[in-house]
Amino acid sequence: MAEAARVIAGGGCVAVPTETVYGLAADARDPQAVAGIYAAKGRPSFNPLIVHVADLAAAEALAVFDDRARALAGRYWPGPLTLVLPHRSGSGIASLVTAGLDTIAIRVPAHRAMQALLAATGKPLAAPSANASGTISPTRAAHVLATLDGRIAAILDDGPSRAGIESTIVGLAGAARLLRPGPIPARAIEAVLGIALGGSGDTITAPGQLASHYAPQKPVRLNAVEARNDERLIGFGSIAGDDNLSEKGDLIEAAARLFDALHRADASTAASIAIAPIPPDDIGAAINDRLARAAIR
Repeated sequence: MAEAARVIAGGGCVAVPTETVYGLAADARDPQAVAGIYAAKGRPSFNPLIVHVADLAAAEALAVFDDRARALAGRYWPGPLTLVLPHRSGSGIASLVTAGLDTIAIRVPAHRAMQALLAATGKPLAAPSANASGTISPTRAAHVLATLDGRIAAILDDGPSRAGIESTIVGLAGAARLLRPGPIPARAIEAVLGIALGGSGDTITAPGQLASHYAPQKPVRLNAVEARNDERLIGFGSIAGDDNLSEKGDLIEAAARLFDALHRADASTAASIAIAPIPPDDIGAAINDRLARAAIR
């Protein structure tokens, strides 16, 4: 942890686990360090980053909170919820982080490694997923090495990520909108706010909104009940497959295993990947969102 903090203090990038996926962290106030994230990932500069901070007080120093934002933060922070809020003037956050927008995506993570890194650096940390842009998100240190080996200084390895998919993102700069489904279902957000969430719209204001994203190198076929010739089938429930996201049909277990299964399928000898139908309920909506983007070529 001390070495990781030294790397970040020197303007470098460090891969670090969070409860969602592994992130690639750098000082969010250092433009060169943030540019290093984009360079390592090959990420387009119009795609903003999430800033991770230790607590609500640190978040309020960077973003303008209203009653809705405080209600959601009080319920789900620390945890897998990102809020897109008006960017507070004079915060010092590098403009690359926000992609030049007047909003900022911000989160208080629950994972011990990310919280320890925040404490050790004393800095807000910009941290998108620690993988080459557009490829399968990493839930293990080995996944990070698969696409970023030689591009970054260090990886903090604390085992597999628990949730396995990226945070739910809610936009609150105006009407409340679901910008990216994630571990916290939309209906749970709506219960706290007391209103229905709007859609994400066409403008990219948060990570994970690109049409093609989270993609293996191999073609992906969705809603498969059996494998075709030279396909590796990722099953769910009663559809066994070569791999199974959850034999008991547990969507939370399926989310945690999703990217790991995609990495294995991509590394297999099969020419393409087939994936069993996933129910759209609750976190199933987030799983299907990732799969739909992974299947676009």
